[in-house]
Amino acid sequence: MTNLFEYQNKVDIQESFKGLEGFLDEIWNSRERNSFYQELNNGKIESQRFLQFIHESNQVKANKYVGVIHYGGSKINLLPKIFFDSEKDYSITEVNQIQNHILWWLSYCRKIKFPNYQAALGSAKSDFFEVLIYLFSKYTRELLNSSIYQQYEEVNSELSFIKGRLNMNEYINENISRGRWHKLNCTYDAFVFDNEFNRIIKYVTTLLFTVTTSQDNKKNLRELLFMLDEVSDERATAEQCAKISFNPMFGQFETVRDYCQLFLTNCISFDYKNDLKLFAFLLPMEYVFEDFIFGFIDLELESVTAKAQRSDTYLDEEKAFNLKPDLWLKTATRSLIADTKYKIVYSDEWIFRSV
Repeated sequence: MTNLFEYQNKVDIQESFKGLEGFLDEIWNSRERNSFYQELNNGKIESQRFLQFIHESNQVKANKYVGVIHYGGSKINLLPKIFFDSEKDYSITEVNQIQNHILWWLSYCRKIKFPNYQAALGSAKSDFFEVLIYLFSKYTRELLNSSIYQQYEEVNSELSFIKGRLNMNEYINENISRGRWHKLNCTYDAFVFDNEFNRIIKYVTTLLFTVTTSQDNKKNLRELLFMLDEVSDERATAEQCAKISFNPMFGQFETVRDYCQLFLTNCISFDYKNDLKLFAFLLPMEYVFEDFIFGFIDLELESVTAKAQRSDTYLDEEKAFNLKPDLWLKTATRSLIADTKYKIVYSDEWIFRSV
């Protein structure tokens, strides 16, 4: 297991990392363009920005992403820079504690919903990615046990009676011309279990089942796959998740949708050089932190009204200079704008020692 902190430590490129840079280039170019934390001005950049490969010294260094990369039988943890201590050799338990802190940040992010988060965190003994899988699989399994999601979808089928509308061209070409006049080719809306959303759940479940190492997670995911056995196997995207909405009757499924979108946006697993075991789950930390600050203030500080990325604020009365601050805060006596900075806070002792 290799631990890399954002922009901090470097490690030697091991033999097991051979081909990793090319794999990450594939990941970068395969990432969802409608990410929760879409980066600006990166659309035309083709080389990956997850890790820095320093070929002169044969070393690798982390950029601003946190998460986990599985490659060549190795696991690379990308961790927040604010927890880095150059004199410390981190144990597995300490790494898990850092990753649980990332989960705490994510629990306040308004773009992602975490059911029963605090209860799950208290018993978490794995890295944050395994905990995310646990939260998703446990919540979804319990929900599907009590409620089956069905929706109307357009169905094409041959029937012995007319239902919906008769597809005249198909009926003439495929039925009458072949002596099957008694079969009617119809299109109608049906309330079905094999629908787009359940196909997305099944795809995400299958993806996670291939990469988790937790037996509890495998058990939950296996039960999910059993429940969704009658659902078709289809590849899904985060863009599909973003377009799905629910009526109040199925409001609880919004959390499942958000989890699916989270995984589909930030997980990449594909057939790379005939190896299906390559996997990465990565988040740009500065955007997560900004979302966390807004969510924490909005939820925990009742006396403060907060809005993120408000764009109706101007520097002048003529409204010629538009502002888009990270945070707009309103208290009982004043309104404030604030900038969110994800940086290491150095102590005075460290500053004097480094001068």
